[in-house]
Amino acid sequence: MLPIARGAAVAAAAFTTAIFAASTNSAVAHASLEVAQATPGSSYKAVLRILHGCKGEATHTVRVTIPEGVIAAKPMPKPGWTIAIRKGAYAKSYKLHGRPVSEGAQEIVWSGGNLPNDHFDEFVFRADLAPDLPEGGVVYFPTVQECANGAERWVEVPAPGQDAHALPRPAPRLMLAVGGASSGHDMSSQHGASPGAAPQTYKVGNLVVTAPWARATPKGAPVAGGYLSVTNNGSEPDRLVGGSFAAAGRFEVHEMKMEGGVMKMRPLANGIEIKPGETVELKPGGYHLMFMGLKQQLKAGETVKGTLEFAKAGKVEVSYPVRAQGSPGAGGHGNH
Repeated sequence: MLPIARGAAVAAAAFTTAIFAASTNSAVAHASLEVAQATPGSSYKAVLRILHGCKGEATHTVRVTIPEGVIAAKPMPKPGWTIAIRKGAYAKSYKLHGRPVSEGAQEIVWSGGNLPNDHFDEFVFRADLAPDLPEGGVVYFPTVQECANGAERWVEVPAPGQDAHALPRPAPRLMLAVGGASSGHDMSSQHGASPGAAPQTYKVGNLVVTAPWARATPKGAPVAGGYLSVTNNGSEPDRLVGGSFAAAGRFEVHEMKMEGGVMKMRPLANGIEIKPGETVELKPGGYHLMFMGLKQQLKAGETVKGTLEFAKAGKVEVSYPVRAQGSPGAGGHGNH
């Protein structure tokens, strides 16, 4: 096992902070969905996160467009806010619990509230995902937050082949799991899988590792990010404590989170706990792997071998497909 080193994290943190500071397209700025992956044919609870106001002003209205194939959407009541639902005809008829459904919510509006710029809040609704939505695809929820003298419009959808991270105002997006991979958690790290391909899974002891992948890097980049999910099917907790990555000199387990309005990254000396019955996801903007001291540029389409090591289950060999910077999988989160 390669140790989870603290010293190397200083350079990595500085590198990451520079990237976040230089970009207005990071996860800390966007309206986003907390649960970023779900399975076609399942019910879905959408938790929309609004993280700031309009140039410092408080948000008083939030509008969400419900895309085709997301049916029977119902908002959760929110104290202090008035809810309006704009309904219309679907492009086609769907079956819901054995009954045909041809119309429903096309926009949900929360208004009359007061969300100060210094606070964040969540706006919740549930819906059913049509079973014929394409596995491996994406559906977008254009969102507008309105303030006294302006608005933030998170409505941009990438054109085919366009890098979603290049969009200054991307719409929150939901990835559609392949082969029923969704666990009810935020599964955005699995979206690096190629459309139509089943996620790779690896079993070690009572743990199941799903869909590991690595982000493609610019030429000369010293670090790269790795992502996956781990499910504990046993009765005792375990920990991801380390591993290896063939194209890097060091392997570290990291956490990224907001502290005092600043996105900070730190190594986890004791790794990440996976409790019994729990699925833990390593994803951009949260828990993740850091591959330090890259020996080569990571290019989309390549596969890099590596290992993961768990405190109780032991080691398992895995492969990390390398996904392009703009491939589905970021879930709107920032890059290293």
